Amino acid sequence: MKLYTIGFTKKSAAQFFDLLSSSGVQRLVDVRLHPEGQLAGFAKREDLAFFLSRLMGCDYAHLPLLAPTAEILSDYRQDHDWARYTSRFEALMDERSVPGCLDRTLFFDKPCCLLCSEAAPEQCHRRLVAERLTRAWPGLEVVHLV
Repeated sequence: MKLYTIGFTKKSAAQFFDLLSSSGVQRLVDVRLHPEGQLAGFAKREDLAFFLSRLMGCDYAHLPLLAPTAEILSDYRQDHDWARYTSRFEALMDERSVPGCLDRTLFFDKPCCLLCSEAAPEQCHRRLVAERLTRAWPGLEVVHLV
């Protein structure tokens, strides 16, 4: 089973929805802390859920449990210390019992994609989440849509 990830920045709406559609994604799991942010454009929570449903028949779920805290985000924006961010976010996921606390059907009953804002996965928490899920759930393969 494949688990896709995608970021919406540096993509047009056409590119974004084409990537999801051509990959067969049927559920988008939003792992942003603030999906209603003013800079989200077409990816604002309510608009995104509408577009996904209308354009692709795709489900939308917001799962802030898989997002960093505001403090972790703020500190990273100030110091850009990826190693520190990673350590703190991994500890947060441990504290939240991720993935043990998750309903696996959310990820396994339909082709699923994790959404965050970062254009590339290398320094984005969606990659850290995806890697954690693959370690815990054998047979899961991560594909980053870029």
